[in-house]
Amino acid sequence: MQMNAGSATAFYLCCMLSNTTNKNNQINPLNSNYLFLQWFVFFQVAFLNTDETAPTSKSQFWLLQVKKAYRQKALTCHPDKNPDNPRAAEVFHQLSQALAVLTDAAARAAYDRVRKAKKQAAERTQKLDEKRKKVKLDLEAREREAQTRESEEEEIRITRTLEQEIIRLREEGSRQLEEQQRLIQEQIRLEREQHVQGRQESNGAEGKITPKLKLKWKCGKEDETRGGYSKDVLLQILQKYGDVLNLLISSRKTGSAVVEFATVKAAEMAVKNEVGLINNPLKISWLEGQPRNNPSSVLSDSTSQPRTSQASVVSERDYESLVMMRLRQAAERQQLIEQLKQEDEEGSHT
Repeated sequence: MQMNAGSATAFYLCCMLSNTTNKNNQINPLNSNYLFLQWFVFFQVAFLNTDETAPTSKSQFWLLQVKKAYRQKALTCHPDKNPDNPRAAEVFHQLSQALAVLTDAAARAAYDRVRKAKKQAAERTQKLDEKRKKVKLDLEAREREAQTRESEEEEIRITRTLEQEIIRLREEGSRQLEEQQRLIQEQIRLEREQHVQGRQESNGAEGKITPKLKLKWKCGKEDETRGGYSKDVLLQILQKYGDVLNLLISSRKTGSAVVEFATVKAAEMAVKNEVGLINNPLKISWLEGQPRNNPSSVLSDSTSQPRTSQASVVSERDYESLVMMRLRQAAERQQLIEQLKQEDEEGSHT
């Protein structure tokens, strides 16, 4: 197969373009054809489209620009102007070849096709990169949405759990309050019955033996605070039940004391009701003067109904004071529970 001069030149240009680039489509500056392509690019001082559809006037104008650039460059690259440069002849020869290629229509068309193919490849790469970027952004958006949805669900679960816990505490508080009230009423009833049955015997015993109670609590030998129970603290705890005649704290046995009440009634109420400090409760037991229940006292009380009724009124007032104190404490506990619930609800809204 034979090729004319234009086809051969175009083929030569395509070979140079392929040999001048590496596998990454980048120009290899060590290739000898790279200098030729530098001239080729240099001549495109006023590059216009040179395909078959280009207007003749534009093509001619472009050729004039190339030839003008060639003449200007040839004056500086001619071997006669560069006698000390051993490569001057080679450079001038390549410059002449570049002029021949650029002035050949087939060579220019081949170069246009190569340039157009590279441009289209770059556009495809850009579109692919944009598509990949969009896919990545969509994926990240879905991940953020999933994380947000998971966080909202977790917050809902936490809020629901908190609400259930508040309801449980409220119900338990109500049950505890009802239980405390029931126990107090039951205790009042029992104490009233025991008081009515043993009042005559208790009054007789008060004139002979004063009631004494033994107190115990946890206390280390080296504890200077005596487990939180000083004489003033014990008096403050016990005097609300009645007059305290004597209070003796043992110096040899830590965490031990003896208290003497003025009345059996006061001692009974202290034994049945007092628990001491919450973090170090008291253990109270009878030491002397404990009353004994006597069935015969019921009969004697029934024969002296006016006196017994009058004494019961006095004792009931004391019991009512104690009941009111316990009810007030229970109400304070319930109020504290409601306050904690309100604070939790305000915290969940914020």
